[in-house]
Amino acid sequence: MPKPKPTYEIRPFPLSRRLIIDSARTGKRKNMISALVEVDVTNARRIISAHKAKTGEALSFTAFLMTCLGAAIEQDKLIQACRDLRGRLVLFDEVDCTIIIEIDFEGQKFPLAHIVRAINKRSFRSIHDEIRLIQSNPQASQSMQFNDGMMGAFLLLPTFVRDIFYRFLARSPQRLKKQVGTTMIRSVGMVGIGSGWGMSPGSVYTTDLLVGGIAEKTIVLDGKVAMGEILNLTVNLDHDIIDGAPAARFVSSLKQRIESAHGLEEYA
Repeated sequence: MPKPKPTYEIRPFPLSRRLIIDSARTGKRKNMISALVEVDVTNARRIISAHKAKTGEALSFTAFLMTCLGAAIEQDKLIQACRDLRGRLVLFDEVDCTIIIEIDFEGQKFPLAHIVRAINKRSFRSIHDEIRLIQSNPQASQSMQFNDGMMGAFLLLPTFVRDIFYRFLARSPQRLKKQVGTTMIRSVGMVGIGSGWGMSPGSVYTTDLLVGGIAEKTIVLDGKVAMGEILNLTVNLDHDIIDGAPAARFVSSLKQRIESAHGLEEYA
C-alpha cells in the first residue's frame, strides 16, 4: 500500500519581512547593551481596569508607556542622540516613537510601523487617541507603510544596495528621524500571560524598549507584603553613545514614572 504523501501549504514570503530582517542586520553593527528591568505596574493597571469598568473604554497601555518614555528622555536628550557623518552628536528636542500596529487587510494581518511624533510634549490622552485612530483606520497613518509602492520597489532591490542606503541613513540623523523616529517600543509579551523577557536581535535606535510579559509577584508596598503585577521590560541602549551612569539614571527615571502611573493621574 503506497504511503500517503505529506500535506503542506506553500505561502509566498511576505515582502514586508525583508524590512524586519534589514533592521536586525543593521542593528547588529551597534554595540548595544540591554538592561532587564522589573517594573511594578500594579497602580497603572488598576487605574486602566477601573476606567474600563466605569466607562467601557480600554485605555492604551502602549500609550501609557510612551508617555513615561517621552518624559524620561526629556530629562536627558543624550538618550536618543545620533551621530552624523562628521561624528558629531545630534540631540533632537522631540521624541518620535515608532510602534508596530497589527492591521487587517483583505483578510490577512500585517504589521504597520507607525511613528507617534513628539511624545515628550503630548498628553497621554493625545497619544492614546492617535493609536486608536490608526488601529481603526490604518490609512490615516502618515508613516511609511509596507504596502506603499515605493517601499515595495525598495525592498526588491539587492541586499547590498539596501545596506548602502541604510548606512547613509544611519549617519543622517534628520532623515533617520523623519523615516523611523528617534526611539521605539516593541512588544513580545503584552498579548500573552505570565512573565517573560524579550531580547532584541539588534536595533537601529540609540535607545528602545522591548516589552515582555506581566505576572503577579510578591512585593513589599509601604512596608507590607502584597501581590503586585510586575512587567518585564528590556531597555536597549547604544553603548557607543551612552555610558553606564546616564543609562542607569534614565532607567531609574523611566521605572519611577511607570510605577507612579505618570500620565494617568486624571483617571485615578
